[in-house]
Amino acid sequence: MSFENALHEQRAKASAFHLMLRPDNIGVITIDVPGEKVNTLKAEFVEQVNEVLLKAQQFPALEGVVILSGKPDSFIAGADITMIAACKSAKEAEALAKKGQSTLAQIAAFPVPVIAAIHGACLGGGLELALACHGRVCSLDDKTALGLPEVQLGLLPGSGGTQRLPRLIGARHALDMILTGKQVRARQALRMGLVDDAVPQSILLQAAIERVKQGWKSRRELPWQERLLNGPLGRHLLFSIVRKKTLEKTHGNYPAAERIIQVVRSGLDQGNASGYEAEARAFGELAMTPQSAALRSLFFASTALKKERGGEAQPYTLQRVGVLGGGLMGGGIACVTATRAGLPVRIKDVNEQGINHALKYTWDLLGKRVRSKRMRPAEQQKQMMLISGSTDYSGFDRVDIVVEAVFEDITLKQQMVADIEQYAAPHTIFASNTSSLPISQIAAKAARPQQVIGLHYFSPVDKMPLVEVIPHATTSEETIATTVALAQKQGKTAIVVADRAGFYVNRILAPYINEAARCLLQGEPIESLDKALVDFGFPVGPIMLLDEVGIDVGTKIIPILAAELGPRFAAPAAFDAVLKDGRKGRKNGRGFYLYPAEGSKRQTSKREDSSIYALLGISAKAHMQHAVIAQRCVMLMLNEAARCLEEGVIRSARDGDIGAVFGIGFPPFLGGPFRYMDELGAEKVVKTLRYLQQQYGEHFAPCERLLRMAEQGERFYP
Repeated sequence: MSFENALHEQRAKASAFHLMLRPDNIGVITIDVPGEKVNTLKAEFVEQVNEVLLKAQQFPALEGVVILSGKPDSFIAGADITMIAACKSAKEAEALAKKGQSTLAQIAAFPVPVIAAIHGACLGGGLELALACHGRVCSLDDKTALGLPEVQLGLLPGSGGTQRLPRLIGARHALDMILTGKQVRARQALRMGLVDDAVPQSILLQAAIERVKQGWKSRRELPWQERLLNGPLGRHLLFSIVRKKTLEKTHGNYPAAERIIQVVRSGLDQGNASGYEAEARAFGELAMTPQSAALRSLFFASTALKKERGGEAQPYTLQRVGVLGGGLMGGGIACVTATRAGLPVRIKDVNEQGINHALKYTWDLLGKRVRSKRMRPAEQQKQMMLISGSTDYSGFDRVDIVVEAVFEDITLKQQMVADIEQYAAPHTIFASNTSSLPISQIAAKAARPQQVIGLHYFSPVDKMPLVEVIPHATTSEETIATTVALAQKQGKTAIVVADRAGFYVNRILAPYINEAARCLLQGEPIESLDKALVDFGFPVGPIMLLDEVGIDVGTKIIPILAAELGPRFAAPAAFDAVLKDGRKGRKNGRGFYLYPAEGSKRQTSKREDSSIYALLGISAKAHMQHAVIAQRCVMLMLNEAARCLEEGVIRSARDGDIGAVFGIGFPPFLGGPFRYMDELGAEKVVKTLRYLQQQYGEHFAPCERLLRMAEQGERFYP
């Protein structure tokens, strides 16, 4: 065999695109990236796509082509974003987009019909490839999801997605999909015209072949509402509304959103050529923004964490889970264990009411999916059957791990440990969902302390993506690995943190909220304070967050932090009056805000409770610049995060960034506290803290780690 032939054979073997011609003259191109669990599009595939299309055209009797995935549960999960990291300039990233555009243009211009047969994730570049085909058929499977999530990485779809999608489903639906990055399911995709048919997975290929045999079909006409919005007047109105709503959400912090609107408009107003040109140019420029770099760093960090075990040991096999307490947290933990991990859950509560409350939590959540046609009633019943409850410990002898979610009382939690050691199996792990109590104290009287660990969830459990896994001094490596494995099965991102007061998330949150409280006591109105931090990039302001968490919960954590870590954590004394007045926040409808009674029609949303000012003995009037408020609150959080890394509370800057973004909504476009400090530079962080120290007090004194880094010009990330 000649060298050229050997080289050609080697390339053919390694190709991700394989063509087979059926006896009925229909070609089937299977995408199967070698050595990968899912298909992702890579730069080197440009040549492979060209080759496979050229090969298909060599069959004179070819009637059409079906493109499908060789992976069991995904079509194409997107493009490999490490390609962007390799680009050194906007021009290089623009060239990358243009390469993608021209490759997919070949599919769009193919002389016979090309149909995409979609099963599983069809995201980003995967959906752009499907959009370039002449038709799309998808499976009705729960795993099938279509979307363009590039905005979540500070980018826009760069291979024609911003141009093809609006023309296919109308500008309104397309902008909604591209600006939110949301994924749509099979039936929804069919309703909006994103796919031509949705069928059971077992007949997907056959349905796609039938579609090819029907030959060229004229493009489906858009509904009259979409056609109206596509006219000059309708379009102007649509884009001005979308721009206004987008700005309300992003506060101008996410440049990709504004560019998406511009690029989609450009294509619709000036035609295809201008649209594709604008898309590639915008892709190139966005790829070089600090916001995209920060968002991509978070993506890589969370992807890496999902693969980590938390240590060297192998986790034990998990078959059944126990939950102690049927309250809001217990109900949420049981829900994610059954619905996401697919594991049977046994709940114990002191009364039937608690168990019913926990069951209702899951039933209501699944009910929403049934009503939105994302789940069949039979599947709802099936998942509910995984959850059972009891007022005693019957069934606990078969569980592998117990998650305790009872009141924050050390004696009660120690009693729970003793009970589990008595009634559960010898290998059962005890994981405490405490937000403030030291795990070493919870394990202090345990017969098997190596099997006691902290597992701190955030409320609401079904929505918040983070958990903190907290081993104490004698927790075994196997216990850590098994607890991390449970969290990952529940769909959570787990960070392992040290057993110190407040752990990591609450520790960096406390000084931030305390500073907002000081600003309030200096007469700044509640809504002004919250707006300052929302404008900075947080999803909610610090005062509203305190209401959401529960003022009673917050005031329990602060004294523990102050006792162990010093007076810089002490809350302003005047705040005691708020709790004494019976204000707990949203949970009892009275906090810093007033909340409407459930089902009330008169008041649709919360509003500031002005009576709080008299209670605190202040007269409120907006007088501080929002930038100053944000600086005071955020700089304390950064300083504390640096201390946590120095003291080994977190294992790395990466874990600290993920913990802050996923746990308390630190602005994702800044990448987390440590990325943000690197962006500012340690010298500037120290300089700002020293200025604030002079202005507002000793609690702003920069920590040793930052002083050293400023002196030596160091960064948290190399």
